[in-house]
This record gives sequence, C-alpha cells and structure tokens, in this order.
Amino acid sequence: MPKNLPILPAQVRKPGTLELGRIALNAYKASPAEETARFGKAGLLRMYRDMVLIREFETMLQRIKVQGSYEGVVYEHKGPCHLSIGQEAAAVGMAWPLGPDDLVFGSHRSHGEILAKCFSAIDKLPESGIQGILEGYGEGRTLRAVERYSRATPKDLALDYVLYGTLAEIFGRDAGFNRGMGGSMHAFFPPFGVMPNNAIVGGSADIAAGAALHKRVNRKGGVVIANIGDASAGCGPVWEAMVFSAMDQYRTLWNPALGGSPPILFNFMNNFYGMGGQTFGETMGFGVLARMGAGVNPENMHAERVDGYHPLAVADAVERKLKLLREGRGPALLDTVTYRISGHSPSDASSYRDRHEVERWQQADSIAAFGGYLVANGHCGAPDLEAIRIGSVARLINALEHAASLEISPRMPGEAVGGLMFSFGRAERTGDGIPEVTVEPDLNPRLIALRDKSRSGLVDGKPAPKGRAVTYADALFEAMLHRFREDPAMIAYGEENRDWGGAFSVYRGLTECLPYHRLFNAPISEGAIAGTAVGYALCGGRAVAEIMYCDFLGRAGDEVFNQMAKWQAMSGGTLRMPLVLRVSVGSKYGAQHSQDWSSLAAHIPGLRVMFPATPYDAKGMLNLALRGTDPVVFLESQRLYSETEMFVPGGVPEGYYEVEMGAPAVRREGTDVTIVTIGPILYRALEAAQALERDYGVSAEVIDARFLNPLDYGPILESARKTGAVLLASDACERGSFLHTMASRIGNAVFDSLDAPVTVVGARNWITPPAEMEESFFPQKEWFLDAIHENIRRLPGHVPATRQAVADFLERDRIGI
Repeated sequence: MPKNLPILPAQVRKPGTLELGRIALNAYKASPAEETARFGKAGLLRMYRDMVLIREFETMLQRIKVQGSYEGVVYEHKGPCHLSIGQEAAAVGMAWPLGPDDLVFGSHRSHGEILAKCFSAIDKLPESGIQGILEGYGEGRTLRAVERYSRATPKDLALDYVLYGTLAEIFGRDAGFNRGMGGSMHAFFPPFGVMPNNAIVGGSADIAAGAALHKRVNRKGGVVIANIGDASAGCGPVWEAMVFSAMDQYRTLWNPALGGSPPILFNFMNNFYGMGGQTFGETMGFGVLARMGAGVNPENMHAERVDGYHPLAVADAVERKLKLLREGRGPALLDTVTYRISGHSPSDASSYRDRHEVERWQQADSIAAFGGYLVANGHCGAPDLEAIRIGSVARLINALEHAASLEISPRMPGEAVGGLMFSFGRAERTGDGIPEVTVEPDLNPRLIALRDKSRSGLVDGKPAPKGRAVTYADALFEAMLHRFREDPAMIAYGEENRDWGGAFSVYRGLTECLPYHRLFNAPISEGAIAGTAVGYALCGGRAVAEIMYCDFLGRAGDEVFNQMAKWQAMSGGTLRMPLVLRVSVGSKYGAQHSQDWSSLAAHIPGLRVMFPATPYDAKGMLNLALRGTDPVVFLESQRLYSETEMFVPGGVPEGYYEVEMGAPAVRREGTDVTIVTIGPILYRALEAAQALERDYGVSAEVIDARFLNPLDYGPILESARKTGAVLLASDACERGSFLHTMASRIGNAVFDSLDAPVTVVGARNWITPPAEMEESFFPQKEWFLDAIHENIRRLPGHVPATRQAVADFLERDRIGI
C-alpha cells in the first residue's frame, strides 16, 4: 500500500531550538581486575599475539619494499603496499568481539584488519569447521601450499593459512585468497567474514551498507563494519552510505519483524592523514570526526571517539555498538583514534609531518604499552612476550619463503584473467524461503488490465489504438513481477520506485503487491543506490537498482565502473554479482538529462550492457538479465516506454521467455546496404530504409544490435558480406562512440567484402540542446540518406541536407566539435 506519513505545517513551522546529544570522547574506564574477568588471561595474551603478528607482517612487507629482503629471504615486490604500522591495536580491538557471521569491509590500508578478523574467526570457530573451510576454499590451492610447511592443529594451521594466503595474494599468486587478482589493496577472505577491501578511498562505505541491507532484508545474523579512513569523511559516497543506512523508513514503514535498521558500524580508522593531507586542522573542519554523526540522525549515529591505541577500549566500544545494531537501532559510528607510523606507502618520506610528532606516537606505541600492561598485571613475563615475537617472525619467514617461490606459488596464466570477468551463471533464486508479497501477483490490477490488451502493436495488420496494446513499459513490468515471484532475495529500489511507480511508470502496480523491504524509495544518492546494490549482490542477493537518467551515472561513476564491474574478477571467481542497473536514457530534457552514455558503459570491462528497442526484447532481455549472476547495465530509452511490439508475430508473450545473450536481430531484410542500430534510433533507421527503397531503389537491411557487450558479430558480418556496405547508428555522441569499435571490428573482419568504408552516424558532439532543437542534435532519417550518399554510394538526384562527409568530420575535429 502507499505510505501514509503526513507532513503537517503546524508541526514543521513550530519555533524551537534543536539540541544535539553529547558525544563521548575516549571514555573507556576499567580496572585490570575487571578486564581480566572480561577478557581472560588467555584472551589478553592472544590480543597481544595478534598485534605482534600484524606488526611483524607489515614490517616484513616494508623491508621487502625498501631493502628487497626480510630475515634473509630475498624478494622483489613490484606492487603497492600501504602499511598500517602503528594501527595494530585498533584492528585487533575491532575484530575481537566479532563472530564469523559478522562482516568487515576495509580500505587500501587493511592488511591488519584482514589478519585481525581472520584471527578472531579462528578463535571462535570449532576445529572441524575450520578444517572444512581450509579444504573447501579455492579448490584447496592455498591449503596445499601451506601444508608443505605447517602440520599443526587445525587452529594453528589456520594461522599459517591466513598469513600465507594474504601474503600470496599481495604477491599476485594463484594460491592467494583471490588468486592474486585482488592484491594488496583488495584482498579478502569471505569464509572468515573478511569482505572486499577497497583501493578507492571510502569505497567500502556504501558497499558495506548494501551488505548490511542484505542481512536485514534476508533475516541473516551478524553485523557489518565498514573500516574506512578519516580522509574518507570528505567523500560523497561515505555520506550517502550513512544517510542510506539511517533512513527512517526502516522503522516507520518496514515490517518490524525484520529487525529495524541495517546493522552497520562505520568505523573511521582515524590516523589523522589522507596521504599527505592532514585531516585535523587542514583538509577537514570537524575538529573531532565523531561530530559527523550529528549530521545524519537524531541519535548522532551513537557516535563516539575511542582510543585506538588501547585494544581493550576499542573492543569495549565495538561490543557496545554491536548490541544496539543487533537491536535494529543503527547505524553507528566510531572515531577510532590511531596513527600510522609508516608513511602512506614505502616511498613516502613523510615530508608533510614533523619527525618529533612521529617520535611521540612511537613512544606511545600500543604494542609496547599493552605488553607492559600484561607484565605489570601478572599475565606473563617479558620472556613470554619475546617468545611471541620470535614465534611470529618464524611463522612469517615460512609464509614468505613459500609465497615468494614461483615453483611453490605460481601466478595465474595471464590469459586466464579473461575467464574471471563473468561468472556466466544462471540462478532462478538467490535466497531461501517463499518470496514475500502483500497481494498475490495474479490479482495485481495492472496485470489484470494487461490481459485485456493486445499483446501485439498490430491488430488485423493495422496499428493498435493507443492504450490498447502492451507497451515497452508493460513488458518490463511483467519481467520484474515474474522474477519477484521466483526469487525471495530480489529487491528493487531507486528514486521514486514506490508509490509513484518509478519516474516512468515501469513499476506502477508493484507497490500494491510487494512489502516495503522488497521495493522502496532510496535517497537521491546515485552513488549509494549503485554502491549498496553492489554490496547486496556480492553477499548473494539479487538487486535491481534504478538510475533515473543516464546522465546521473556520473554521480555513481565509481560504484558502477570500479566496483560493480570489477569485483567478480578481483575476487578470483569467488564472488558473483547478480545486479541489474536499470538506466533510463532521456530525451527532451536538455544537456544534463538527455545523454546516451552506452559507449561509456561498454568501455568498462566486466559489465554486460543491454539496450532493447522493442517491447518483446525489453521483456526477454530483462528476463535474461534477472536470471543471470553477472552485473548488467540495462539501458532503456524514454522514447520507447509507450512503444508497442511491431516486429514479432503475436507480440509480447504472456509467459516467460528470454532473448539469446548477445544476439542481434534482423528487423528488415535487404541486399544493398546494412544498417546496424543501437537503441531507439532503430525506428529512424527503418524510416530511412523505406525512403531508400521508395526514392532510390536501394534495399537496406536493418539490424538491431540489442547488446553492446557481449555482442555476436556473426549475423552482422554475414549481412555485410551480402550487401558490401555498412552504416552504424545510435543516439550517442559520435566522438568516442561504441559504434567506432563496431566499425573497426567489422572493417577488419570483412574488409575484402566491403565496397566502401564502414560509416558511423551518431549525435553531434555538443551538449544536448532543448527539446525544440533536438532534431539538429540526434540523427534523423535524412542523416542516414546523407551519410550513405556521401560515404557509401551516390543516390541519384539526392541533395544532402546535413554534413556527413569525412571532410566535414575532420573539420569539426580540428576545432573540437
């Protein structure tokens, strides 16, 4: 049902003063006796061991990068290495209270967080469970390498496994956690709750929010922590993620049985620097980062600052946040104060900070301080601490010797990377249970109304009256409704998706039959819309996110091009990405709402790109996308939503069907010239084909590409060999258009069969002008005729109305338009 949240003028215009709640700063207090009772002697010693292992791991990498060796083991590491020396207590304290079902996402500086969370999971999992994970993950590649030198108990073996698997990943080895495809900045290990770390500053924030959404929607246990740096506080997607996670609707509109807000903690690892920029006093203005929470919700996101040089203080703070998150009262924020002794990277000379500042933090070193605390309180002696250090070095020497050996740890063959770009999977459902609906889909008013409409746009050979036939928008609706009925974990969201039915009415009728958590309105935050969908999908659920206008892809650029496109491959094939990003391509709305960026999407490896031009294809291709396990940019032209099916006999089938992946469709047969189109320009191409036949006796074959990636060129090449001439057309700006890639492929493949160069017709290289001037910008029927006349074959008596000759394009290129 539509929401009912009245906004009353008397209420919102009432005078008053807004009072912000208090935010605690480094408030942890506990006696050694209390800490011993809470954490136990063995637990306190394990914390120290974990901190030392992380410090030694990072020290090893620093020596390898700077000196080329560690403890006699020589290795040249060519890749990046962003070290967290000094931040060990913050990582170990964060991970200590977490269970295996709790997930952590990190940044480019997250080696310590990876290790800490893995160590925590090892401590909490039973030995039988650990053994099963080690044997089953990655076809046993990592385990086989570790078993060459480690034959200990499952938990001890697991420690060596984690150290080797992380290091092998950093070195780009096939036995690394992600087959070497993640490397230092993207390594992760899902079985222990370590999710993708992100090289883009703040890039984990909205992905982690999507993972928390997956837990809430699908009633999964555990919480999610986004470990991000203080400099990410200046990144838009971080704020978008916090706002998305704090939406009131989780409590006001969603079913209370789901448990409230998504369980996410934004944990800012505040080391006071973003590369050389100092967030305190220079590049930020908040003074205390925890203050950010006051800008998100009345609870200040339960924000507090915690001393990240005190592992017990961090563990206490995280444990308290976990409690409120499990109660559905999130999101939460921690400003975890720490410091990186090492530079931004090993090549960083730290010229932006005073050496005395670094020395003061070294004097406050968390490992030395915590070791002193353990000795002072009788938990161990100094020799015990030294034994832990020596044991850590020995473990790391073993891990390094095996990870550095190409014989023991070979790299993946280069060509194999291509096989990781897509999962090529099919999944009827991505979750368990019965799909939740509020009204049986068969009783849906829109579906009932569609039964009275013609499935075809032709009735008795004539166009069906307006409103009496199934449209492109109707076809998309049917595909969405079908998958909602089949897949209990499928959700859809974006701007105006609920109540309004989507800005272009594709979702009209879904509000009546779906609960809020399966179809909801998101903030106007395209980055978070796409980024949370990535997080939801990589956790296993199917997400359909909508970008209202193609032009708004710019707001979601990182999430689409760096995240959505890449995580399947960067995971080494571990993750799937069942995500469909519906993108509406506008017209009539001027320069910022009417651009076709299909070429941009096609340029990015890892994305499937579809652009149906007919109702039959709209349903069949969306069905295809919604059953797959790969990320799809699904483009829809606003010119087409009201179009009816004019090509397929019988029109749009009522039942389920799919269009073959990558297959173009011949819309009109011909013998003299081949016209290939992408998107709505198909209809202008058909007008041009009729004019060519009628006025010039030229028979044009018109092919609708339908797909940009993948694309089967076979039918196009067959047509090109038959006609000897090819013209390619779309509404995308001509410069840099995907059409030029197609032209190159076709020209190279059938060069000997062509009578003229492949010709491209695209929109002008301008801003999109107002609706009244669009005919001068987007290709029209006459442009096809002029392009054929100037570049392919002379049309008797034809007088060009536009400038389509090669010389005209060269002149425009000379001046940049």
